[in-house]
Amino acid sequence: MAKVKEGDKAPAFVLPRQDGKQVSLSDFAGKQSVVLYFYPKDFTMGCTAETKAFGANLEELRGLGAEVIGVSSDSTQSHREFADACGASFPILSDDGGRVRELYGATGSLGLIPGRVTFVIDKEGIVRRVFSSQLNPKKHVEEAREALRELSG
Repeated sequence: MAKVKEGDKAPAFVLPRQDGKQVSLSDFAGKQSVVLYFYPKDFTMGCTAETKAFGANLEELRGLGAEVIGVSSDSTQSHREFADACGASFPILSDDGGRVRELYGATGSLGLIPGRVTFVIDKEGIVRRVFSSQLNPKKHVEEAREALRELSG
């Protein structure tokens, strides 16, 4: 599967969030941008730092017209505990089997660790920023903020 690139239409998906309710990318169409970040695994050092960073900046990102959505292949139960531990009040989706990760091409390097990739998707469903960094999880928030500022004006 080819990787989703800037300028591409974001692939549609429906996945359960930490409370079991379904979230679809189309829920946000025409209403707000989406910061969609794929991360390797709940409760690991980098993923915890990244999720806490998105949580700490959530108000600003929402003020820039976006919802933040995290995705990994962990279970909804694991996500519920992870969101609580990180103070994350945004959806964290369970991509059991990695189907949506594969759809976006957010696979890892050498196939060892799932990729850490952030996609900023505008209201029309177009990918405006793709950022990938396994080793700098907090930079994903900076990249998302910058892309949203560009979108807003």
